[in-house]
Formats: sequence, C-alpha cells, structure tokens
Amino acid sequence: VDNIFVFLLIFSRFGVSAELQKHALMIGILGAIVLRAILIFVGAALIQRYHWILYFFGAFLIYTGIQMVRAPNDEGDFESNPLMRWMRGHLRLSKEYSGAKLSVVKDGVRWYTPMFMVIVLLAVTDVIFAVDSIPAIFAITEDPFVVLTSNVFAVLGLRALFFLIAGMADRFHLLNYGLAGVLVFIGLKMLIADVWKVPIGLSLGMVALLIGASLVASRFLPRTD
Repeated sequence: VDNIFVFLLIFSRFGVSAELQKHALMIGILGAIVLRAILIFVGAALIQRYHWILYFFGAFLIYTGIQMVRAPNDEGDFESNPLMRWMRGHLRLSKEYSGAKLSVVKDGVRWYTPMFMVIVLLAVTDVIFAVDSIPAIFAITEDPFVVLTSNVFAVLGLRALFFLIAGMADRFHLLNYGLAGVLVFIGLKMLIADVWKVPIGLSLGMVALLIGASLVASRFLPRTD
C-alpha cells in the first residue's frame, strides 16, 4: 500500500496521463519483480549460510518503522535521486512524451522520453521503498519459493489496487503510522523468534488492529501540516 503513494508521486511529478499510467505500471512492475527476485535469492542464500542475519533483518524493520513514524510522508526528492542524476548525466533525455514509446530517434540521435524515466523509477523505487517487505516475509518462512511467489503476487496486486486506492490516498493520511507499527511488530517478532514464536492468529490480529486503527483514526482526526 505504501508503494502506491510513491507511484502517485512519480506520476504527478512527471505529468503522466491516466491513459499512459496503465502502460507504465505494467512495464515498471515487471521490472520490479525481476529486481525483487534477485534480492530474494541473495537474502535466502545469506540466511542459509548465516542464520544470525535474521536478527539483522529484524533490527532493520524496527529501524524502518521508527523512521516512518518520524517522517511518515517523506517520499524523497526525485531531482536529487542518484538514479535521476545518473540518467541526466549519461543519457539524452527528452522533455516531451511520444505516446508509450521509451525512446525516439531525432536527426539520427536517440533520445529517451519521460516515459522511460518513469518506468525506471517505478521499478527501482519499488525495491527501495519495499526493501522491508522481503525481510518481513522471511519472518514467516525461509522457503525462497514461497517468498518469491508471495512477492510476485503482491507486486501484481499493486497494479490492480493502484486505481482503487489512488482516489482514496488523501483520505487515509495516518496509514503510514499503521504500516510503521506493523514493521516494528514484525521486527520484534523476528528478534524473539528463538525464544518465543508468536502464534499466527496473534500476528494477524496485531496487523489487522494496527492497519485498521490507522484507517479509522484517519477518518476522525483532521490532517495537520
């Protein structure tokens, strides 16, 4: 859900029309799946060799959750993004769209359209902003197949959810606090896994409570600057 707000920011920043958003999401999400698959197999290999890395993952989730509470709406500045700076320094970037084309040739020179930048940012920022989701799933299972397929279905679900949630993004301004709480809870769960395995029912109940509370609070508490 948090990724959807990032996608909205990218589309707004680059002025992507509603017609082109579907095309950009499809290609960008396919790229995100490839990048996630690489991270998952690397993570699985590390866990098999160094079991203690699960504690590192747990601590990382807690840190991420705390950062989200401190800056719940910090999506970053795309102009200072290292990837954007690299593209601007190494590629010829056009300021005009050419339909869904990623590049065009003008006077024998290839130029990359804003659609190319949007798709690259969708794929890369999905992994950056969702780097917490992979350790979180390893808290449930260490089977690489389950971790990979759950990530694939989650990312594919993003495309379907995007157009549903995009219209409600402003209504649930406290959702990031609920997501932060979930990350901290899962991180703590990973850190105490060798001492006490939290029952599945309790885990699901806590996640539902944290997300549900943030949604309800968003309806009753006014947004502040």
